[in-house]
Amino acid sequence: MDQTFHRFSELFAQLGLPSDEQGIRAFLAAHSPLPDDVMLADAPFWTPAQATLLREEIQEDADWAEIVDQLNAALRSPAP
Repeated sequence: MDQTFHRFSELFAQLGLPSDEQGIRAFLAAHSPLPDDVMLADAPFWTPAQATLLREEIQEDADWAEIVDQLNAALRSPAP
């Protein structure tokens, strides 16, 4: 079975966001912590296309699902 492992920076690039370390840190700082009662894809800062991508990757348990879960966890933590 071939599994693809994606990096955080690749997910940010896929979402059309700055994907360098500084850009990722800035995004997490600006949007953390995400309240527990808000699903990741329902967060108000996503565009419709970004929300759809996140939702589909989790629902389909696609190869991006693990890194999307990591993004979810990172956004639940207090801003660094």
